[in-house]
Amino acid sequence: MRKHIFNAGPCKLADPCLENTAKAVLELNNSGQSILEVSHRSKDFQAVMDEAVSLFREVLSIPDNYHVLFMGGGASTQFAMIPMNFLKTKAAYVNTGTWSKKAIDEAKLFGNVEVIASSQDKNYTYYPKGFKIPSDVDYLHITSNNTIRGTEIFEDLNAPVPLIADMSSDILSRPVDVSKYAMIYGGAQKNMGPAGVTFVIIRNDMIEKIADRVVPTMLRYSTHVEGESMYNTPPCVNIFAVKETLKWVKAMGGVKAMEKLAKERAEMLYAEIERNPLFRPTVEEGSRSRMNIPFIWAEGKEDLQEKFLDFAKVRNIVGLKGHRSVGGFRASTYNACTIDDVKALVKCMQDFEKEV
Repeated sequence: MRKHIFNAGPCKLADPCLENTAKAVLELNNSGQSILEVSHRSKDFQAVMDEAVSLFREVLSIPDNYHVLFMGGGASTQFAMIPMNFLKTKAAYVNTGTWSKKAIDEAKLFGNVEVIASSQDKNYTYYPKGFKIPSDVDYLHITSNNTIRGTEIFEDLNAPVPLIADMSSDILSRPVDVSKYAMIYGGAQKNMGPAGVTFVIIRNDMIEKIADRVVPTMLRYSTHVEGESMYNTPPCVNIFAVKETLKWVKAMGGVKAMEKLAKERAEMLYAEIERNPLFRPTVEEGSRSRMNIPFIWAEGKEDLQEKFLDFAKVRNIVGLKGHRSVGGFRASTYNACTIDDVKALVKCMQDFEKEV
């Protein structure tokens, strides 16, 4: 029986993605080879890569003056690659939690970093708004959705400098005006595919803005642009699964349809968290993520933690335990999470309330 999966990553994947990827693992397009075995230089895999790039461009309306890359190393490698390539004098960052803080720490290895806004003063329970963006920095970096803390920004900022966004956990969940960004990147495993592949959308002119320092070959964006994501052997099966996810998103109605479902799921779950006397939300209204919904016990109920997780597990609900750094609970309602999944969780919370 398929479980109700609320893992923060690796994410739940749509059934067609799982089914088609499983078939390709056995044999890719009557080639007599598995996607795990096929040469990345073959016509069979080139067709996979081309379709993945084409679908990504179509689904997210990526302009022609942007490169689409599929790389390894996760978003965490990008934390270092970005300043290594683009930080010449000073960069601006917005600090909204664990992953943005890691990006800030990496950037400090390569130059001056100005944190122009932060929600640390309230334990990252809101997304900063109305901050002034300096014009004398090489770029501004934001994390659009904060997987651990559960805050999200739903607008595409107008920045006077190159805007770079880590969209690991909200990519494909809403329409994005890509033209407002110099670069968008993220690990696929939150909302776009399995762990092991990283997407990068980078504007052409950024390749010409490389800082005057020695950058190792594999850590230069120009290397991957020139090699069209195949300077070295790419994560072939992961890219295939991304392609299948993009096909599914398109078939479902694209990112506008994904946004409608995201709102419906989030509203349903937040309403139950607010209503149920056992639980309470952790994020201020107006900043609440649609992708990662953290909640904690009402005061005095903390001793019920393991009992509730076991209660949920019996009902085929998994992935609710909060990140180890913050505790509590977290339901990740990514694109493949269904309304029925959320209904099952809401009923579980209501049944648990009756039992205790």
